[in-house]
Amino acid sequence: MKLNKMIDHTKLGANISKAQIDQLLEEAKTYDFKSVCVNPIWVKYAKHQLKKTDVLVCTVIGFPHGTHHHLVKAYETLEAINDGADEIDMVINVAALKSKDYHTVAQEIKGVVENADNRVVKVIIETCYLTNDEIVKACEIAVDQKATFVKTSTGFGTGGATIEHVKLMKDTVKDNAYVKASGGVRTYEDAMKMIEAGASRIGTSNGVDIVNKGSDNNDTNSAY
Repeated sequence: MKLNKMIDHTKLGANISKAQIDQLLEEAKTYDFKSVCVNPIWVKYAKHQLKKTDVLVCTVIGFPHGTHHHLVKAYETLEAINDGADEIDMVINVAALKSKDYHTVAQEIKGVVENADNRVVKVIIETCYLTNDEIVKACEIAVDQKATFVKTSTGFGTGGATIEHVKLMKDTVKDNAYVKASGGVRTYEDAMKMIEAGASRIGTSNGVDIVNKGSDNNDTNSAY
């Protein structure tokens, strides 16, 4: 797979302007990224602007803390799909997982997956807050509920993706799901380490620099 097609080109935050979104979309068109990842309010606009490309629109659900009621996450997903979202990145209830309330975590993932209607769902488990055993459990629940990916981080926690966590997640899900590394993946070298550890997708706001450096290394069109 081409390196550019492993990147979710991302712009998330409370004060993102239309000008910043326009820049993101133009970069996505130029570099033909796998997707843009934007807040739900930008989904319809991004979908319209990208309609003549094969760049997908990804959005976030229960973001960034994962503390929304499970019915709200399910409804938010439905609205995002209605606006044109192609992929969904949802944040789990981390506190529920840590308190071993696995039913709640499974219930919210199930609701999102069902409303996504066969679209890609990536489950953000926020690894910086979890022990290795909790990471394994979160991955197992996500697989059980038919999520497409498990994802390391929102980028808004106390830490982002690590090689060790990506390896652990890949070892847990095996061929039953994919792994997305997100949070702190800023350079070509960072991205390559995550891919080598088992990530199939990279979430980053530095996609342009990563792909340009990959081109310098003759890796942009390499298959992984």
